[in-house]
Amino acid sequence: MGEKIIDLGGQNPLDIYGANNKTLSFILDFFPKIKCVARGNTIKIIGDDESIEKFEQKFILMLDHFSKYQRLTQSNIERIIFEDKVVLDGDDNTLVHGPNGKIIKARTVNQRNMVKESEKNDMLFAIGPAGTGKTYTAVAISVRAFKNKEVKRIILSRPAVEAGENLGFLPGDLKEKLDPYLQPLYDALRDMIPTEKLNEYIEHKIIEIAPLAFMRGRTLDNAFVILDEAQNSTHQQMKMFLTRMGPSAKFIITGDETQIDLPSKQPSGLLKALKVLKGVKGISVIKLDDKDVIRHKLVKKIIKAYKSKQEKNE
Repeated sequence: MGEKIIDLGGQNPLDIYGANNKTLSFILDFFPKIKCVARGNTIKIIGDDESIEKFEQKFILMLDHFSKYQRLTQSNIERIIFEDKVVLDGDDNTLVHGPNGKIIKARTVNQRNMVKESEKNDMLFAIGPAGTGKTYTAVAISVRAFKNKEVKRIILSRPAVEAGENLGFLPGDLKEKLDPYLQPLYDALRDMIPTEKLNEYIEHKIIEIAPLAFMRGRTLDNAFVILDEAQNSTHQQMKMFLTRMGPSAKFIITGDETQIDLPSKQPSGLLKALKVLKGVKGISVIKLDDKDVIRHKLVKKIIKAYKSKQEKNE
């Protein structure tokens, strides 16, 4: 067992530890092998050498973060702890400005990689579990391209697998039948475009949100096109979608390899496409993981638990 003393560098202990040491306790939850004693402007940490080194590295990054931005939230702490390369709030990673001054950013390393690879390649596959921000980031990239006049329209699509893309038995008109499957795309857009303007774009087909089956027979050009939940597309649907690409189009395909809702004997078009297109120039693949999750901290633990169980079964 070893120990080390870290100086807060002139920061107010209350700002770092939180009221009744609440923030410090939150930090220590991620370092179960560390014991600490906080006294004034110093903190003594006790543990094995490896744990002390990891804690010190992350804690210093937290001090730097507070020194620069005068705040240290639980979300900041989680990102600093889980990311191999930390993206601070003030980094120049803003994608778009939404209504009421909301700033939409790529907040993790892999989300930033999505942005970079989309800029370099016309087709990008973003693969990862729920909560990693792959869909939200993809929509933000498309909105930025539209606002910068790089494309003339945005097309967002999903397979309506739960109803087998046979929606006739559901109540309501066609839009009411489809909206439940497309709601996450609407939610992302509302964060980035004022409601009145968004409705106008949708009415004039400048922004189009449609199920995958509606893409058949079309040529999608001068557009930013996103296929979300692509793991639920069949091989034939995926091939159909990918071959809709016009000469001035940009495509992003997002999906979660662990959440395939197709019938058990129906192979996923996403998995097939990743194998078939591996190494094709102009196509990039970004893999997101639990480090990219920016939801509740339990989501990270849930993803890790399922991943561990899957690896044991395999």
